[in-house]
Amino acid sequence: MRTRIYNARILTMEPGRKIFSGEIGIEDGRIISVREEQGKEKEQAEDRAALEKGNQKGQVSGGWDEEIDARGNLVMPGFKNAHTHSPMTFLRSYADDMKLQEWLFDKVFPAEAELKSDDIYWLTKLAVMEYLTSGITSVFDMYKLKKDSARAAEETGFRMVFCGDMNDFGGTVEEMEKDYIGYNKDPDSLLSYRIGFHAEYTTNRERMGQIAVLAEKYQAPVCVHCSETKKEVEECRERSGMSPVAYMDSLGLFQYGGCLFHGVHMDDSDFDIIRDRGISVVTNPASNLKLASGIAPVKRYLDLGIPVAIGTDGPASNNCLDMFREMFLVTGLQKVLCDDPEAVPAMDVLRMATVNGAHAMGLDDCDVLSCGKRADLILIDLMQPNMQPLQNIEKNIVYSGSKQNVRMTMINGKTVYRDGEFFIGESPETVYRNAQRISERILGQ
Repeated sequence: MRTRIYNARILTMEPGRKIFSGEIGIEDGRIISVREEQGKEKEQAEDRAALEKGNQKGQVSGGWDEEIDARGNLVMPGFKNAHTHSPMTFLRSYADDMKLQEWLFDKVFPAEAELKSDDIYWLTKLAVMEYLTSGITSVFDMYKLKKDSARAAEETGFRMVFCGDMNDFGGTVEEMEKDYIGYNKDPDSLLSYRIGFHAEYTTNRERMGQIAVLAEKYQAPVCVHCSETKKEVEECRERSGMSPVAYMDSLGLFQYGGCLFHGVHMDDSDFDIIRDRGISVVTNPASNLKLASGIAPVKRYLDLGIPVAIGTDGPASNNCLDMFREMFLVTGLQKVLCDDPEAVPAMDVLRMATVNGAHAMGLDDCDVLSCGKRADLILIDLMQPNMQPLQNIEKNIVYSGSKQNVRMTMINGKTVYRDGEFFIGESPETVYRNAQRISERILGQ
């Protein structure tokens, strides 16, 4: 499949490259050309020269299977939701206005115990639909029964990175290793896997030690919920005499880096460990606000050169899977927290939502729009009142953008959402009906 997107404003997210007018060529799921608009005679001369050499640039001058007129709208990399729990869509608006520990142990865990394989499949499809409307082209998903989420992701054409979710209530290192090998064996697959576990407070020392051995075996990073609440940090200190970051590091879990989900309540020494180990932090502002967990010190991370990505967390604690809301909250909260309106500017936030998220998830070929990269991209409608006037498009996206501006979401060169219509092999009505059935069976609602 060869696709041309033309008459576009393009934001590649490459360092130092500003928005320009041009077109993008795509073939077999990858970007084969990113061309700036130029004089017609010069463009024709370049095409002739390219054709004579028989190189890739010459090949993109014609023979397209599909041509998309962007009509002056913005093409940019898709957003990367670097922390979520997709099948928790059935818990949306079920257990709200509660403290995290009560919410998790009294409401969430008991309800999740009732989930069946087919439930995970349908609930994941519902989440995928919501991701697509928000311009999210891949997620870092932590949940059980991954084979059912995998089936849903593959059928909908969605890119999903699985994170290990082992804890004292389920999962084994043997199963994790099997998933690690299985989901990572095909580099062209929409599915991949990172070693991880739920949290220090749900996983005993022996199990964490086993995970450290596995990470050492594959020289792999480890990803985990960390320092989300004050209570979590205080109880870890009572058990180990250390903060969660320091304790897990002492067990050898971060020898090859990793990813911390939340990272709200940190000791001063934690920042040094995170920086020195090459760990990424994924901030989840909406979830942390709703559960009153706190505000992550994002500006301090960035000032120290620690990469920060953005996640929605699951739909049980957010409750929506909307990257636009997360982006605004990231910058807005830091400005208040630091008493500094210059803190975490819009371009930093866009980088967190795209490039940093891709790197945290191990998707290095999905980070920017350039030749050879995966064609995971979105089309942002600039011809909407909230985007006008076009004084600064990047700031418009972060400060005034919304899901209404997502005209198209493309993953691996395939359009899966466009102008309110889904191309995922399933009707929305069927997905909604099944999600409602599951919710009523488990929750009685």
